[in-house]
Amino acid sequence: MPVLHPGKEEREKRHIQDPASQRLTWNKPPVNVLVIRKIRDESLLEPFKELCRFLIQEKQLVVYVEKKAVDDAALLKDEAFGSIRNQLCTFREGYDDISDCVDLIICLGGDGTLLYASSLFQASVPPVMAFHLGSLGFLTPFKFESYKTEVAKVFEGNAAITLRSRLKVKVVKGMSQRTGQCYGEENGVAPPSHRDAEAGKTSLQLQVLNEVVVDRGPSSYLSNVDLYLDGRLITSVQGDGVIVSTPTGSTAYAAAAGASMIHPNVPAIMVTPICPHSLSFRPIVVPAGVELMITLSPDARNTAWVSFDGRKRQEIQHGDSIKITTSCYPVPSICCHDLVYDWFESLAECLHWNVRKKQTRLTDVTDSSDTEN
Repeated sequence: MPVLHPGKEEREKRHIQDPASQRLTWNKPPVNVLVIRKIRDESLLEPFKELCRFLIQEKQLVVYVEKKAVDDAALLKDEAFGSIRNQLCTFREGYDDISDCVDLIICLGGDGTLLYASSLFQASVPPVMAFHLGSLGFLTPFKFESYKTEVAKVFEGNAAITLRSRLKVKVVKGMSQRTGQCYGEENGVAPPSHRDAEAGKTSLQLQVLNEVVVDRGPSSYLSNVDLYLDGRLITSVQGDGVIVSTPTGSTAYAAAAGASMIHPNVPAIMVTPICPHSLSFRPIVVPAGVELMITLSPDARNTAWVSFDGRKRQEIQHGDSIKITTSCYPVPSICCHDLVYDWFESLAECLHWNVRKKQTRLTDVTDSSDTEN
């Protein structure tokens, strides 16, 4: 058979998009800004007041903040800040929906502040500008000392953007993997409706930026859970648990558990066992878009516990399942420099990646007595 060589037009269709081409542009200037600060950290009060004053008085923007952030006793005593506080729009997590009101998010704190900001938006997320004022700062590239200049640049647009993928997670209660029916039916409970019998009852649905952690909780027994990939049983995880993480989360708990660190622009999901009872069980990377499902193994001696970015921890029993796939709502994280430089700078500065004492150069290359250490 003849060998077909693609023409120039066909080759051009196969090009891989340069991630650096992801830029922030505004259809219209931002008007509503959400400011998230780390609560119970007095060192952030002055930066918080300074930023709010700048956004309201100099930029004439509408600023949203959490109610508990402005109810701080130290802020209430500050009479000079009173006029600014009265102009702030407040909201309460779990009560007020601001998802359609915000054009830009500014975070003051550490990585946990960005994770919290992500949790407030369970659908589309506005661009996030994160200032490093916390303990780690892997996800917060901006320095607050030059906040006026940096904020002005972002308002002008044309900033580099990293689209940090999230996980769409569903916890389904009462579903038996052996029968495909509600687990209670096996124990004499009246059968549920056809829809519940087929799919169980979804008790929780979340968008997760870092990771989903399934572990053995307070039990002294090993965790024993089954891992499915697109409906097929892949393996059973026997150990302390398993971590399912995004590339962003690969530098968090997963890295501590021995996983590789994945650049946030790589479309993938990382599966990392926690202290597995098998020396050959290594972390794996699967394509973004597949559906993972985790259930208790039928012969598991104990229940398991699941948490989502370290929050909403709950118990998982026989018949329950956790379904995980890549969300269609990423977090647009604004880069300080660019998506390559920011990430490797964070590896070096925060995790001390590949840091070692350098060898001294040889002063006499003919000296055969010198050896490398």
